Amino acid sequence: MSFELRETQVKPERALLVGIGMPGEQRGERAALLAELVDLVENLGYGIAESRVVWTREVQAKYLCGIGKAEEVRGIAQELGADCLIFDNLLTPAQQREWEKLAELPVMDREEVILDIFARRARTREAVMQVDLARMQYALPRMAGMWKHLDRQRGGSGGGKGGGAAARGEGEKQIEVDRRLAHERINAIREELEIVRKQRTTQRKERTRQGIPTAAIVGYTNAGKSSLLNRLTDAGVLAKDILFATLDTTSRKMTLPDGQPLVLTDTVGFIRNLPHRLVEAFKSTLEEAVLADFLIQVVDVSDEEALLRYGTTCEVLTELGAGEKPMVVVGNKVDLLGAGQATLAMQRLVQAADGRPCVTMSVVQGTGVPELLEACVEMLSHRVNTQTYRIPQSESRIIALMHRDGKVLDTEYDGNDVVVRAILPCEFAARLGQYCER
Repeated sequence: MSFELRETQVKPERALLVGIGMPGEQRGERAALLAELVDLVENLGYGIAESRVVWTREVQAKYLCGIGKAEEVRGIAQELGADCLIFDNLLTPAQQREWEKLAELPVMDREEVILDIFARRARTREAVMQVDLARMQYALPRMAGMWKHLDRQRGGSGGGKGGGAAARGEGEKQIEVDRRLAHERINAIREELEIVRKQRTTQRKERTRQGIPTAAIVGYTNAGKSSLLNRLTDAGVLAKDILFATLDTTSRKMTLPDGQPLVLTDTVGFIRNLPHRLVEAFKSTLEEAVLADFLIQVVDVSDEEALLRYGTTCEVLTELGAGEKPMVVVGNKVDLLGAGQATLAMQRLVQAADGRPCVTMSVVQGTGVPELLEACVEMLSHRVNTQTYRIPQSESRIIALMHRDGKVLDTEYDGNDVVVRAILPCEFAARLGQYCER
């Protein structure tokens, strides 16, 4: 067995999905999380025998629930002929081993499922490294016990004779080798990612030097973020109706109606209980949200859990340090609702957005694009100045710069002067004070 995260040798055909409900937890919330796990597992192509919530009166260290409930789950698995147990909860390495011994079945938790999906979706070198880092960190504390079968094959660790290295069994030696290799691999990945992070920082500095504003598209997975980037910029990013269709950051430059350039950046989708190690691994990517001038959060309003997913995204943004960023909220997929349903869904979203500008959209159909662009213009209104200038015809280079860096709204000729009404970046406009029409 490799020291890396174990791969499921045989794809489960009859997995039992279990959500252990904790004291004080809302039943609706637990049911919604389990339904989300069903979507995640189906995205891996695993067969599902049944999904079930099991409630416990107190959290137990061994199985997360009491022994009675654990035996109940084992009985359900046996009755269904399940070939795998998948928990919606996050299990410690020890709990995972205890469940495998009790049920005599492979056991996965929510984090391992999400890691496997990320591993399948990663395409670019950076995304692959980020996922590898998270998978290695997940696997490291689970190495204990992987090689104990070697000790059993040799009859233990030498009958107790000798000491130190001489007394170790083959399994213990292999664990040490694997841990060393794992730590070396983790350090190597971190060094590579640091190089990528520095490259990304250099790119951001160049955009800042040029004065180009940026907006990060954020939101729950499968809400339509990549589709929105494609709609606005013809980016050609993969956009499928699957969870975590793309993990890679893509930035594209566009021009707003007022002539301002804007760099739009797509980011990895969020999900409830997103493993913290994944948030850490993708921080170099998610920094785009932290450093952007404003955010565009895409919400699938056709989803019954739309408001909850909006709140989850806000929580992750707060964890990243971007919770107070200016934000435009896009209510997407209204084409999947009737007129009355769409109106009600947007009313609820506007209320949840608490004063943030909201736009109704169908990214697929292209409706709502003008309204979104105007909202972006408003977000950046403090960066531009609309003014009328009287420019001598001998200074034609200034007019050329106006066309290049801003948007010329109107041009008239008056004698030897050109009267120009334009929207310009404030820094540029400040240098043209002597030409302003009073």
